[in-house]
Amino acid sequence: MATNIGMMDSAYFVGRNEILGWINDRLHLNLSRIEEVASGAVQCQMLDMTFPGVVPMHKVNFAAKNEYEMIQNYKVMQEVFTKLKITKPLEVNRLVKGRPLDNLEFLQWLKRFCDSINGGIMNENYNPVERRSRGGKEKSVKGSSKVSKSLQTNNTHHTPTVTASSKPTGPKQARSHAIGGGSNSSAEVQALSKELEDLKVSVDVLEKERDFYFSKLRDIEILCQTPELDDLPIVVAVKKILYATDANESALEEAQECLIESLGIEVEEEEGNEEEDEAGTQT
Repeated sequence: MATNIGMMDSAYFVGRNEILGWINDRLHLNLSRIEEVASGAVQCQMLDMTFPGVVPMHKVNFAAKNEYEMIQNYKVMQEVFTKLKITKPLEVNRLVKGRPLDNLEFLQWLKRFCDSINGGIMNENYNPVERRSRGGKEKSVKGSSKVSKSLQTNNTHHTPTVTASSKPTGPKQARSHAIGGGSNSSAEVQALSKELEDLKVSVDVLEKERDFYFSKLRDIEILCQTPELDDLPIVVAVKKILYATDANESALEEAQECLIESLGIEVEEEEGNEEEDEAGTQT
């Protein structure tokens, strides 16, 4: 069971589109952004599919929008991790912020983990839509507008949601929309579309840049694993940085201390050998 996966593992080279396709295919969803999984509900259901009966789906809130609601989902996930003896740390404070990179890295790990169970073979008897409707708070929020759009579009009957605050649509309302629309609405849509396209381009550039630097780090790791170089002080120092689990400066400081200590020992040995050679020549 692959629970500890190093940052240089191939799992972290899986792209955003592949991750979203994996989720949408297995859970019958229509997610288009990584941020949509920040609530932790999707991850809980992916574990529910991989380990039937382990996840208490009735505690999973698919309508979670606020951080305190999302945290409850991650508490459920942590309980599942404890049951399965998974040592992967859950950085809840970062995940609930909805930052794409943090959530993408966690999903990359989750995909690798789920694929390691039974060879990644899907449970054909698992009905994700039914599991979501029976478990979680999605069924209890009657007529709630909080249910995410991606989950609503995957409802088998496509039943429209009606809230208590909804107003009947009549001729007056339709007329007001017609008056309020027009060129302004069209210009706003075009501006938002352009902004969306710009954001997509930025994301693609960032992903390419990330993959570029990941590939270089992977090359360095392979070089450091060469048997002839494995015990060299500089290689040992580089490995300490590569395999550090905390994103702080302690790894660099530790590597520098290790390198300085190793180099100091080598200098002392060289000086000792020189003294022995001089003593030998004098005798």
